[in-house]
Amino acid sequence: MLILLFLSSGLFLGWSLGANDASNIFGTAVGTRMVKFYTAAIVASIFVVLGAVISGAGTTHTLGKLGAVDMIAGAFMVALAAAVTVLWMTKLSLPVSTSQAIVGAIVGWNVFAGKTTDIHALTKIASTWVMSPILAAVFSFIFFLLFKKILEIWKIHIFRLDAYTRVGLILVGAFGAYSLGANNIGNVMGVFVSVAPFDSLSLMGFTMNGIQQLFLLGGLAIAVGIFTYSKRVMLTVGEGVVKLTPQSALVVVLSQSIVLFLFASKGLEGWLLAHNLPTIPLVPVSSSQVVIGSVLGIGLAHGGRGIQYKVLGRIASGWVTTPIIAAVLSFISLFFLQNVFDQQVVKQVNQTEIHLDINSGNNHHG
Repeated sequence: MLILLFLSSGLFLGWSLGANDASNIFGTAVGTRMVKFYTAAIVASIFVVLGAVISGAGTTHTLGKLGAVDMIAGAFMVALAAAVTVLWMTKLSLPVSTSQAIVGAIVGWNVFAGKTTDIHALTKIASTWVMSPILAAVFSFIFFLLFKKILEIWKIHIFRLDAYTRVGLILVGAFGAYSLGANNIGNVMGVFVSVAPFDSLSLMGFTMNGIQQLFLLGGLAIAVGIFTYSKRVMLTVGEGVVKLTPQSALVVVLSQSIVLFLFASKGLEGWLLAHNLPTIPLVPVSSSQVVIGSVLGIGLAHGGRGIQYKVLGRIASGWVTTPIIAAVLSFISLFFLQNVFDQQVVKQVNQTEIHLDINSGNNHHG
């Protein structure tokens, strides 16, 4: 029971991710009545769980390099600090990224624990915050012009086009949900991996290790967020914030899904390494930032009309403030949890073992 209590912050973070980020995948489809909400919710929930369990390990490994939280109470507080930051920034209507929040919270834990933050890993992760929306914009720009050319050549009847678009939105949405689960489960459960409290479980000839069980719980939390709270957000995105035609929405979601998948695919990384090609870092990226990049690509394909540069400036400010707030909140929260509630948040090194190691080393050299 205590284990579930400590995991609750990760589950809360997963719920928040499902409630908000599912709108990036199915928002326009639901808002334009091309896809019913419950159809979108069922498809998104199934594939987000599959993505988390099957392909979630890659991005989690990179977060582990940034900082391996070694006590479950510490992992609880790191995830809670990230979740509260996301909730707080959302309430203030500021641009928010779960990826940046969890990275900031891990850095806060490193500072509190007196551990060195891996600058290479931090730089690698931070570079994707710029790289991923740019890549999404490039894909979106190319796909939009390509689809436009195909429609001009084929001259598809409007009713048939609608039918094709509806099927396309569901298929691409399924791919997007899988990619979201694979890429972002590291944000939700990554800090618990090094303290995974579950033993391997065998069921009907299928074995799940402790980490896969963590990812399954996180994926289910994302799915619950999709079912319980994402409808309002989907309708807001589809009808108000992102004004796109269904065909443009298909391009945006396809571009976003490909980018999320690229930053989560261990198979692609292995193939690139085998052919001596530069690899794409396996890092949790913000689906919100990626979808903004995709929409920007559509705007550029229209000659730059309708691009709101003030909004882009506001988004950029959010990229800077989110990790800083999460880091400060994580540090303060860890201090209170350890000193007020008497919970061990950092593994204490056994002084006797250090003494024995030193003596052993001295004897060896003697």
